[in-house]
Amino acid sequence: MSLWNWLKSLPGPQIKVEPPGPKSREIIKKGEKVLATSTREEFYPAIAKMEGDVIWDVDGNIYIDFFAGVAVLNVGSRNPEVIQAIQTQLNRFIHDAPQDFYDEIQVIAAEKLASVAPGNFSKKVFFANSGAESVECAMKVAQLARKAHWFIAFVPSFHGRTLGSLALTASKKVHRKGYLVYPYVEHVPYSYCYRCPYKLTPDVCDVWCAKIIEEILFEHYIDPNDVAAIFVEPITGEGGYVVPHPKFIPTLRKICDKHGILLVSDEVQMGFGRTGKWWGIQNFDVVPDVMTCAKSIAAGVPLGACVFNAKYDFPYPGAHSSTYGGNALALAAMVKVIEIIEREKLYERARKLGEQGLKKLKDELEDNPIVGDIRGLGLAQGIEIVKDKKTKAFAPDLRDEIIKRCVKKGLLLLPCGKSTIRIAPPLIIREEMYEKGLDIIIDSIKEVSK
Repeated sequence: MSLWNWLKSLPGPQIKVEPPGPKSREIIKKGEKVLATSTREEFYPAIAKMEGDVIWDVDGNIYIDFFAGVAVLNVGSRNPEVIQAIQTQLNRFIHDAPQDFYDEIQVIAAEKLASVAPGNFSKKVFFANSGAESVECAMKVAQLARKAHWFIAFVPSFHGRTLGSLALTASKKVHRKGYLVYPYVEHVPYSYCYRCPYKLTPDVCDVWCAKIIEEILFEHYIDPNDVAAIFVEPITGEGGYVVPHPKFIPTLRKICDKHGILLVSDEVQMGFGRTGKWWGIQNFDVVPDVMTCAKSIAAGVPLGACVFNAKYDFPYPGAHSSTYGGNALALAAMVKVIEIIEREKLYERARKLGEQGLKKLKDELEDNPIVGDIRGLGLAQGIEIVKDKKTKAFAPDLRDEIIKRCVKKGLLLLPCGKSTIRIAPPLIIREEMYEKGLDIIIDSIKEVSK
């Protein structure tokens, strides 16, 4: 069965019991006793099954998937081709200590990933288990390559929750509260034109949000020779799906080139076709020195990767390693994911659907009194909810109420930033399901704004 015939066989949204239903509530009650406190919300249902672009809960309700496992399921949940690739690898071996032994699937996977990574130079790949681990690897690569210890990152950025990657993260203070993190990281505000902290506008700012690094940081208190890397998300993820000024990332590239600093593009959430290009940074015609990826890399099987210019390879054995990094099942899934995205040109599909969707959202909501900003590239879209268009005051309570109403109408999606609705469906989402999901969001916003 072809990809598109498989999707045609799937149902649409259907709500039988108001969510969360009784079975969901029972699972939530039990989960609260045994699962560590994390980021779960009690108004979401308990999930029973996922396939393609739809989700079933334990009470029999069916929802449109507008979160894709947090931008993980770009080729859809339980894609039959990915399942077959995993099953084939299962008949060979599951795990072989991939950082201690060579095997064919590692080589095939690394070659495949390097072939679609930006940059006309030789690349090397380190396989990890998550986005945070990939970021930790990038920090080590940069430190050893530059023989330097400072890093520069942005507010509101998100790069992970392990203590090294957490030092780069600055999207919400709760992420860092109570922890002692790596101290040699300087943050400057991201290119957030809707809320420019410098009170400038794109037509006159001259990309000050990037130039401040040289003119203030380097001029007054950080020697650029001590900076190992600048870490940047091409579009912020957890920080609010903020699309930067078109000259922001190219200016960072120029700064890095001038001082020999490595530019690291964190593609964990925006890679693998989500923004309408293979990689988010390609929307700005910039090639990074190092790239981190995870989430959608293996269709839900835990995997991360750090891809870097081969000249920055670790200078000696043992500088970095991992027990599970490069797990055979995950790599088999990744190879198939890349094949599907290339064959179906899912990045082009994401771009076209995204353009249609943003136009529809702006046509319907631009004048709505609680909609501050509508933004995105491809199928990475954000609707920022505010109390008032003039003051732009954040409105997380209104945003959460909108999401709750969407859930009750058969749409599952997540928040991000302080008060932004995150739209990140699978790239294979049926067009009618995408349109239906947008209609549910539009109707819910209009209801809440009355």
